[in-house]
Amino acid sequence: MRSSRNLGIRKREVVNLLKSVVEAQCPQQVSCADILILAAREAISVSGGPRIDVPLGRRDSSNPPNSSLADTSLPPSNLGVNDMLKLFTQKGLSLEESVAINGAHTLGITHCFSIESRLYDESKNDEHNEHEFELYLKLSCPKGSLTSNVSFVLNEPTTLTFDNHYFINAINGRGVLRIDAEIPFHPLTAPYVQRFAADQDAFFKAFSSAFVKLSTYGVLTGSQGMIRRYCNALS
Repeated sequence: MRSSRNLGIRKREVVNLLKSVVEAQCPQQVSCADILILAAREAISVSGGPRIDVPLGRRDSSNPPNSSLADTSLPPSNLGVNDMLKLFTQKGLSLEESVAINGAHTLGITHCFSIESRLYDESKNDEHNEHEFELYLKLSCPKGSLTSNVSFVLNEPTTLTFDNHYFINAINGRGVLRIDAEIPFHPLTAPYVQRFAADQDAFFKAFSSAFVKLSTYGVLTGSQGMIRRYCNALS
């Protein structure tokens, strides 16, 4: 968890609570990896998103946490469209699925430190955002703030609802992260953004497919790894 790219991960104690309940009924049968995927699936569903059927049977890593692995495996906040497409297509996602998985940004918040360079670096002048929205971001995340790692902007207007407003906002110049601002204008991604903004069911279908692919990519199975007794420790 020492990696800055894990900053937004909260309520880890809830995962351990769930694990303890499962262990009491089915000792050494359900991995922490599966619990995390099921928790993500349920969060999407209860927020109004699709109900995704996910395969189970993952095993947990037997290696200690590695911040450098998180730094290299998780995408940075300043990711652009080309790098985003490379990242996801290398993991087996189609162009459509790569755009759809970004729709997860419809939920939650964005920490100010993730967008400071885009807002205040004149060499990275962003012509895609609506002027009033750019002012809103700068008011929410003032330059030189000492609390940029705790201050944030909401992914409006439906912060707690999983829907297609992410794509509608992006088209209207209200993208928060760099990828959000660029994705409706790139020739490879624009058609899918337009489609998902107009058809939420199409977004849900493509997102579900992308979610399953990502959640099964490179996982440990069979006799690999281990099944931990506690999710926050090797055991």
